[in-house]
Amino acid sequence: MASSDKNPSGVLPYGAQPPGDPMTIQQHILDKGAQMVQSLKPIKQMQQHVCTFALYSHDMTRQIETHHYVHRLNQDFLQCAVYDSDAADAHLIGVEYIVSDHIFEDLPPEEQKLWHSHAYEIKSGLWINPGVPEMIQKPELQNLTKTYGKFWCTWQVDRGDPLPFGAPALMMSPQGVNLGMVKPELITKRDKKYGIASEKLKESRIEFPEPEMINPLADYWKQAGKGLAIDIEETEMKKMTPFP
Repeated sequence: MASSDKNPSGVLPYGAQPPGDPMTIQQHILDKGAQMVQSLKPIKQMQQHVCTFALYSHDMTRQIETHHYVHRLNQDFLQCAVYDSDAADAHLIGVEYIVSDHIFEDLPPEEQKLWHSHAYEIKSGLWINPGVPEMIQKPELQNLTKTYGKFWCTWQVDRGDPLPFGAPALMMSPQGVNLGMVKPELITKRDKKYGIASEKLKESRIEFPEPEMINPLADYWKQAGKGLAIDIEETEMKKMTPFP
């Protein structure tokens, strides 16, 4: 199944939980016990919650609200677990990697085509840290305007997939032109939920310095007029060398 396939059969309504029996008491006890003795160190390093929007590279009319739980490994590299909401039963729908412009410029050209820029997304008020005062997050946001992200969606919940079907789909960031514009109803719904106004955030961020250059290979669709999608195909397996 390709990442760009249409709805598979047997879909559930958007937001429905995947098929399966309810958890047993024994499973709840096991989980609680594990939490007490295991460190869960990688998860505890997720220190930020970002809410924004993403568009499918192969069909940019499909746009979703996304929730990124961010772990900063260093000043130039972040990794994010991406969910479809911030609810306790949210679906884990993908992963995004974020790099500084310094790292991005050293990537091969074919790799750069898979990445998107963040400047417009942040300056337009679409990227928010729910509950965090704007003044506190301002320095971080200014740094992030110079970054690039690569976001693979592994579960296309917006088309009703009850399970993570098919190949991962490459996602693009909002942009201020044609297909990159986020649908107003999505923004209105998000803003109402968090009690914010994206337009006012846009006004407060207007003085954020623009990146000196946004590499034209990022946001590839803007230059090429084409999206990118993954197809799964059979391939010959490498022969394993017999053990002596």
